[in-house]
Amino acid sequence: MIIVKIGGSVFSDKKGEPENFDHETVRNIAKEIAKFYPREDFIIVHGGGSFGHHYAKKYRIREGLPEDWDTANFRRVGFTETHQAMLRANANFIKAFVREGLPAFSVSTSSVFITENGEVAYGDLEVVERLLELRFIPVLFGDVSIDLAKGIDILSGDQIITYLAKMLEPEKVIFLMDVDGIYDGKPGEGRLIQELRKGEIDSLLERLHCISAGTDVTGGICNKLREAKKIAEHSEVWFVNGKVPGRLSGAIRGDGFGTRIKTQI
Repeated sequence: MIIVKIGGSVFSDKKGEPENFDHETVRNIAKEIAKFYPREDFIIVHGGGSFGHHYAKKYRIREGLPEDWDTANFRRVGFTETHQAMLRANANFIKAFVREGLPAFSVSTSSVFITENGEVAYGDLEVVERLLELRFIPVLFGDVSIDLAKGIDILSGDQIITYLAKMLEPEKVIFLMDVDGIYDGKPGEGRLIQELRKGEIDSLLERLHCISAGTDVTGGICNKLREAKKIAEHSEVWFVNGKVPGRLSGAIRGDGFGTRIKTQI
């Protein structure tokens, strides 16, 4: 089984108009997956792009629900709006996959996971596992979450994948990005790292100055690397350019161009 994470920057311009969607890129991704299904089982997890991030920042969802009623209710409304935006993004994915004859089925993340301070505290994967047994392709997404500590929060697609990898132990986890992989420096300036050992990730995080999350409400590349370190305990991890046709197929086959993280220390 293979888990594919489609980053928000692959299907959407986060700096563009809210809820813009790159239909052509997603259609190409669906076509590539169709070449391997049903020989391979897939779970798809997509990010928020210009859909969820816009509302999550506007309503400051990550700050949780305060005691003040007016502020709390403002965020409750934002919680709903953020979720509805993610459902609209998800609907675009389902349509693209179904057009390629793929039985993609939407699984609403906020109905499956509960967080505590932004980390997964509980996840009920029974429906996901049953869908896989029935040869569906479950499609989850970064979403809002009910949080045991803060009332509400955001659960990123990367964190979802880490939990799925721990519980389901897929053969591979493939992150689709808008760059060719992980760089030892800024993309375009630093060197593309084609092979990375799990034990080398901490020193890379230091070199990349991964101290703060920046403007991405889910943490950007630093968060991806931290999650990848956990995933590599169970699965081979790939980072490839989702905007270049054929890169996903290469990672699925195992001879792709990008960054592969080995499980060896």
